[in-house]
Amino acid sequence: MKVGKLLHTRYRVNDLERTVKFYREILGLDEVRRHKSPRGSELVFLKTPQSEETIEICSFPSSGPVQVQPDLTHLAFSVTSLAEFGQHLAAHGLKYSDGPTMRPAGGGFAFIDAPEGYEIELIEAAPAARAGVY
Repeated sequence: MKVGKLLHTRYRVNDLERTVKFYREILGLDEVRRHKSPRGSELVFLKTPQSEETIEICSFPSSGPVQVQPDLTHLAFSVTSLAEFGQHLAAHGLKYSDGPTMRPAGGGFAFIDAPEGYEIELIEAAPAARAGVY
């Protein structure tokens, strides 16, 4: 027996609203639903317009404070242009925490830090990959 498709990834946070605001305003994700779980966690589900999977942001203060270890986990999103996304970040008073690192054939990647210390990787595909040539 095998599992079906990936449904969501969960990140627990200390400040739910600050984190949701970052994912909506900086990354452009859409909030698809919000509710309280039977055990009392506050849950917000977000998604990108081009993906089916959601990201679950969870606040559950009674389980203690969140302390994200460096380089533990990250989410990766595609962007059309790392240079343009860098300008978008600057307009919000933010900057890349690492990179961008560009590849000789084009494309590259960079990281930003989300609230709570989670890393976000942004990937610009090489022109050949964008054209469907591999």
